[in-house]
Amino acid sequence: MVEDEERLLEVVKLNLELDGYEVECAIDGKEALDQFHRQRFDLILLDVMLPKMDGFSVCRSIRLENRKVPILFLTAKNSAQDRVMGLKIGGDDYLVKPFDLEELLLRVQRLLERSNFDTKVGLSELEFGGNIVYFDRHHAINHEGKRVELPKKEISILRLLSERDGETVSREEILDIVWGS
Repeated sequence: MVEDEERLLEVVKLNLELDGYEVECAIDGKEALDQFHRQRFDLILLDVMLPKMDGFSVCRSIRLENRKVPILFLTAKNSAQDRVMGLKIGGDDYLVKPFDLEELLLRVQRLLERSNFDTKVGLSELEFGGNIVYFDRHHAINHEGKRVELPKKEISILRLLSERDGETVSREEILDIVWGS
């Protein structure tokens, strides 16, 4: 959960924990991304108005590396334009503050259920011609058994094209998904 309002963070965290969830917290966008890079999450609750890096930018950065983890925006920004932006950049749901706690808990439950039933969870590796690419580790083992480090953008492009095997992927889609523009 990424929230800079301490009281709200404590209340939501407590209620999620009472429902049996394990909750990690961050109070700004930079801290959220640091935690995202250190461990795996099943769901991200994300405020939009955050110190150091806003929630929309955090979402864009996460989507460059992970298109599958559900992201629920939990924010006071309630204009239609903000909601559309949040969903357009990769958010899966958008809940405006103040919100009903029971509604939040139901939305969390539904997002987790949907993500667990997703049969195409994304490739974690790709094998071809004696080479193996490990997408989550950002490296490959070539046919001679040597480890090759791969830049994040190259891994993101390769993963996108591999997951969309047999489909045409437009330049605009690649720019949007990999570069977030």
